Amino acid sequence: MQIISKKTLTDIMRYNGITVFTYAIHYPQFTSSCSSTAAQSINKYYEFRSRQSEIYCRTVLYPQAVDQARFVQKNQFPFNSYQFLSVFQTTYNKGCIASLYTDQYTYLGGAHGNTIRDSQTWDFCTGKQLKLEDFFPKTPPFTDYIFKGIQQQIEDQMKTTPSQYFDDYATLLRGNFNINGFFIKPAGIVIYYQQYDIAPYVRGIPEFLFPFNAALPMPGASCQ
Repeated sequence: MQIISKKTLTDIMRYNGITVFTYAIHYPQFTSSCSSTAAQSINKYYEFRSRQSEIYCRTVLYPQAVDQARFVQKNQFPFNSYQFLSVFQTTYNKGCIASLYTDQYTYLGGAHGNTIRDSQTWDFCTGKQLKLEDFFPKTPPFTDYIFKGIQQQIEDQMKTTPSQYFDDYATLLRGNFNINGFFIKPAGIVIYYQQYDIAPYVRGIPEFLFPFNAALPMPGASCQ
């Protein structure tokens, strides 16, 4: 079993006396009864990622915000402060397996921001990530099974809300499929797409659940 705490990197960055950019990067830190070595390795993974995000904020996004602030001050336009927010959500934590996703929201002063999601499912016995194919050992080629399942869920949803996906969603869900775009929760496997991949911005991040059952069992950790 894992105990999960939250660590944060944050700053409020100013230029000429005004706040032009803020960031908050939240990331997990694990302790585990399964393997302390694995937990340390996973912790290093998230710490490194978060430090890289902070470097990106300070060396790329902050200078962009300063350039925009200079422009609007010169032309007497209103300035909207830039923002970067990274938050994680634990969706499964049982035995020696944990799954979580991270949403990174970036706002660059426009009408709305943009969110990008990534996710990991960990075996805390080995410190390795589980892959999507680990959950579909009896359904080769497993991507065909996934595409058919997603398309059926979309068709069911569109019976009540017909405009929530692009017209060519059947092609897009295959072309924009990311084999790493999944996480697990107690009910099953969730496969997701990024904003704009298969649906308009207002749809957010589309998620599709494949319930655990006899044909799709929840795999155990390697030390169990």
